[in-house]
Amino acid sequence: MTDRHPQNPVAIIDIGSNSVRLVAYERLTRSLTPMFNEKVLCGLGRGVATTGVLAQDGMDKAVQALKTFRALCRNMGIDDITVVATAATRDAKNGAMFLEAARDAVGTDVTLIGGTREAELAALGVVSSFHKPDGIVGDLGGGSLELIELKKGKVRKGVSLPIGGLTLADLSKGSPKRATKIVREALAGAAPLSLLRGRTFYAVGGTWRALARLHMHQRNYPLNVMHGYVIPGEEAGAFARLVERVDTEALSSIASVSSARRPLLSYGAVVLDEIIREGRPQAIVISAAGVREGVLFERLIQRERLADPLVEAVRDINRLRSRSAGHGDDLCRWTDGLMTSAHLDESEDERRLRHAACFLADVSWRAHPDYRCVQALDTIANANLVGVDHPGRAFLALAVAYRHSMADDELNASLRGLVSAQMLDRARILAATMRVAFLLSAGMSGVLARLSLDCTRGSVVLTVAFTDADLVSERVVSRLRQLSRLIGRDGAVVVKN
Repeated sequence: MTDRHPQNPVAIIDIGSNSVRLVAYERLTRSLTPMFNEKVLCGLGRGVATTGVLAQDGMDKAVQALKTFRALCRNMGIDDITVVATAATRDAKNGAMFLEAARDAVGTDVTLIGGTREAELAALGVVSSFHKPDGIVGDLGGGSLELIELKKGKVRKGVSLPIGGLTLADLSKGSPKRATKIVREALAGAAPLSLLRGRTFYAVGGTWRALARLHMHQRNYPLNVMHGYVIPGEEAGAFARLVERVDTEALSSIASVSSARRPLLSYGAVVLDEIIREGRPQAIVISAAGVREGVLFERLIQRERLADPLVEAVRDINRLRSRSAGHGDDLCRWTDGLMTSAHLDESEDERRLRHAACFLADVSWRAHPDYRCVQALDTIANANLVGVDHPGRAFLALAVAYRHSMADDELNASLRGLVSAQMLDRARILAATMRVAFLLSAGMSGVLARLSLDCTRGSVVLTVAFTDADLVSERVVSRLRQLSRLIGRDGAVVVKN
């Protein structure tokens, strides 16, 4: 897609009830790449529910954070800065006074967003970072909880409820048991929850991400990527109740959560438990994207919004890290021909994953040959990718790792557990095809267009012109046989005059 936006970085500053965060992105595009991410836990909303005003120490910390962020943006050469303020500022009697100080500190306008608007932006953030999301989005902050439905990627009407972590701590006087009663009453009759049964709940917000990180470490999960992490609904409810009733400091994985986040864990667990009890979702899916990403997504034109974020991201990586950017497109077409002629049926999502793997196939070419498999696996498994779930991420990493070495070992054992048997088989077939392609093309674009790889009469046939016949070495023939065995065929080479 042609980028109508300048190639300059953009920044979002989010003045929340618990933290003030700056995220700078490389440029405004469908697949955002963070270049700097920093937050300061100011506790701006602490006490607002009971006193009605923002505490002076919280305002002082927030103002200083904004001055720091202004200086950081200046050093990064960022002029395109959007600043938003949410629940604590809009609910406090002295919110207007704080906004004036915030504007002076950051040097640009601060937009105060209402509760339903915050819900809409959080939902757009989810739309921007998941492939065809459908379900209920819940954005838990320090001051409020926003709930909103996504139906086939379309944002419906949302609600804002005053049951954020800091608010609950204040109103319950530090008692999770009293907080449960407050949350239960607030959620009763909340329209989006009535639409949640059997669907996906997209959990947005730092406290829920911290809870999910605890769960991830308890399971010894093979990925460290939080975005797209899935917890079955009933399991998530049971885990939330565990966090509610025990001293979180005693949990074996508590070190994975910052000490500043820990006091709000039990309140986040209370809210999640009550949502699950009331709404009965099939699964909880963690979203690292929310209001900030929603603000930038809204700035894109419709054509750009409809682009696939995964494909856009891997195309960018391909341009930056491959020997020849056009080779990725060549691989897509080459593997298209094999899949079609071999009658290896694919779903739409399987095809987009195969294409994504083709664009990532050469990301580790600069590494030492003995390390390319390891680097490919690690780089792709932990890459900044959106629009792909964890099984899909594992497929991409495995396919490109196998392209360097077809051996199974302890290195990829844990990732193999994330994919189905069919996905693993397809990863091996795709990798074997790449192994043939790279020996023939040396990773250069334009070569594969002169060759063809097709299944005909029970054989995988590599067809080359007479002028390219010298490309067919013994290693090429050996790799062609390896590919052929994976799909139950013989291998053959045809040279055309």
